[in-house]
Amino acid sequence: MPSPRPLLTTLAPAFHVRDERVPDRAARERLLDAAFGPSRFAKTCERLREGRLPTEGLALVAENAAGRLIGTVRLWHVEAGEAGPSLMLGPIAVAEMARSLGLGAALMRVAIDRARRSGHRSIVLVGDAPWYARFGFSAELTTGLDLPGPVDRARFLGLELTDGALAEARGMVVATGVLDAMVRAA
Repeated sequence: MPSPRPLLTTLAPAFHVRDERVPDRAARERLLDAAFGPSRFAKTCERLREGRLPTEGLALVAENAAGRLIGTVRLWHVEAGEAGPSLMLGPIAVAEMARSLGLGAALMRVAIDRARRSGHRSIVLVGDAPWYARFGFSAELTTGLDLPGPVDRARFLGLELTDGALAEARGMVVATGVLDAMVRAA
């Protein structure tokens, strides 16, 4: 009797996460436009990113097997009031056709792990509290912090990568990242 064939076969990964490269920027902008529309430029967190470069090693993209960019996340240098240096996460976006692959969670795990391994102490963001809670983000960690514009306090979240990094955080979150030379030249 012949041996039975295996029912499962090894599938190629649906995506892989890598560092963002300069040629990715146009595709990244199209992805963000599709995910958030033009209103993304009016958000308070955009004021902190405007004209700045993301933190080195913390601008990530995901691409599918065909090489199409289907996800993005960036983290940015900020000061979290008296708590000192921190990172601001965002925006994170996943192409509509890839939203059931676990890609958003994969991008988050890679970003948080890299930030921790790079010695960063905390991350703040504005986003969907129930979704980000699975990664340890909490509005309780940002109660003493303010942003330079309107924000729904329930969506202003923090994550400590080092115990106590945001425990006594008080004051304004301000941008501290490197200015983008292309923006300065304009």
